[in-house]
Amino acid sequence: HVQLVESGGGSVEAGGSVRLSCVASGFTESGNYVAWIRQAPAKGREGVASNYTGTDRTYYADSVKGRVAIWQDNANNTIYLQVNYLRPEDTAMYYCAADRLLMRPLDPSEYKCWGQGTQVTVS
Repeated sequence: HVQLVESGGGSVEAGGSVRLSCVASGFTESGNYVAWIRQAPAKGREGVASNYTGTDRTYYADSVKGRVAIWQDNANNTIYLQVNYLRPEDTAMYYCAADRLLMRPLDPSEYKCWGQGTQVTVS
């Protein structure tokens, strides 16, 4: 049973940075993707970044490319997302999500396992 626990959100000034953490556990098979997906108020979910675990394969949404980075720390089973040059439109609940053998790693509908989310508010 995969479990994902996010942390690191908060209130940040525009132009600043935030680093989110997702501690992942319970993977029993290979081929896993872990993504950061956000949902702004009154908007649909948007895949921000995804990592094919155990590799350096990463995927980024065009809307954030150049401002975000996703990476994994295998020593503590954590996947990080850093967002730089924050804008008010980055305000959202950020979720960590995981699933296997995906065709579209940035499509939120591909993911079945989700964390509880962490709020990022940019003002």
